[in-house]
Amino acid sequence: MSKPIISIEKVGKAYYLGRKIDHNQTFRDAIAHAFKSPLRQLREHKGPSTESEDAFWAVKDVSFEVKQGEVIGLVGRNGAGKSTLLKLLSRITEPTEGRAVLRGRVASLLEVGTGFHPELTGRENIYLNGSILGMSRSEIRKKFDQIVSFSEIEQFLDTPVKRYSSGMYVRLAFAVAAHLEPEILIVDEVLAVGDARFQKRCLGKMQEVSQGGGRTVLFVSHNMQAVSTLTSRCVLMNKGRVSMVGPTPEVINQYITEAGGTPDMIYTAPVSNESPKITRVELQTSEPHNVQVNGRPMQIIIELSTPYPIEGARISLHGCNRMGDPFLYFWAQDSNNPMCRSAGTFRLTLDIPKLRLYMGNYSLKLHFKEYAGGREFDLVESVCPFEVVMYGQEREGGWWNSACAYLEDGTWDVEKVA
Repeated sequence: MSKPIISIEKVGKAYYLGRKIDHNQTFRDAIAHAFKSPLRQLREHKGPSTESEDAFWAVKDVSFEVKQGEVIGLVGRNGAGKSTLLKLLSRITEPTEGRAVLRGRVASLLEVGTGFHPELTGRENIYLNGSILGMSRSEIRKKFDQIVSFSEIEQFLDTPVKRYSSGMYVRLAFAVAAHLEPEILIVDEVLAVGDARFQKRCLGKMQEVSQGGGRTVLFVSHNMQAVSTLTSRCVLMNKGRVSMVGPTPEVINQYITEAGGTPDMIYTAPVSNESPKITRVELQTSEPHNVQVNGRPMQIIIELSTPYPIEGARISLHGCNRMGDPFLYFWAQDSNNPMCRSAGTFRLTLDIPKLRLYMGNYSLKLHFKEYAGGREFDLVESVCPFEVVMYGQEREGGWWNSACAYLEDGTWDVEKVA
């Protein structure tokens, strides 16, 4: 059985809090300080102790393995220790305890312009960065045209990179790291700098290098859409420790749970004795915490209350994106689904067997009106927010992506409950 390409064994990294380095200290001052406090110097050389009050453990007791050709996600809240762990793997800093073994050439993309010299041109930095990654000049020359084409900076190739925008920086940096064939590619949140089109190309490239070239990708992002698309396994970090390692869907659900930012899945409003109202909207997604997998069932429950009979009641339901633009349209009206023909409360249940949407964040918008007379009774907007993701087998089949898609495969059930 072959060894894993990355082995992390009880790795920890500690920093001292509140310590200042005197940059004006002379060599004589340093020698005198060492002789004055030899025991303290010995403790500092050994590194912070777990008992030390001013020791902060950014990463503590982290252990997991990554197989060759695997694309693994690293997720967690800000301050969870993800970037520190990547710096340890990239050999930017040394661990305080434990060890990390990487069996292959590593390319890291941790910050915009990492390894670039601002005074050199884009062309020169391709050769410089490639050399830093351990490539020979002939290897770089062989891939040069592909790098330039992917980065889309042909026009500025002989311009010093200090004049590049942050987007140009990251395009060139990613192009170099991805095309110079490292065995291990480490990518931090830097892709957030690029536009949507470039992010999509980067995700496609990472899938290509992992599946076609057998290379390993360690991917860090707060974008759960990108993580669910690219990875099959994730590591969840919390306060510097590994909280969970497992399949991507399970880890994402746990991450959302630990984040504690789950929006309300149920909208309620008091019953009115004067006019008809939408009194309740409940969303039941395919996964916990408002996560809906593309292609899986979704259920929406709506309660309507009216103090008097309505001739020709109609409820219209829109699924809207972040900008409030409708992307889905469902409706039920009295002629097809008898409702509100007498005073009381009516419950409508909409079952959608396969919800197909692009990955993203959506919310519901509802109109309660009289389709014959034209009276509008109630309007509810931006309720029951949910996130659409894609997992493995659900990536096939396409999505509804027109400005307004009328889905006819949803079925309504209506009953009077009060």
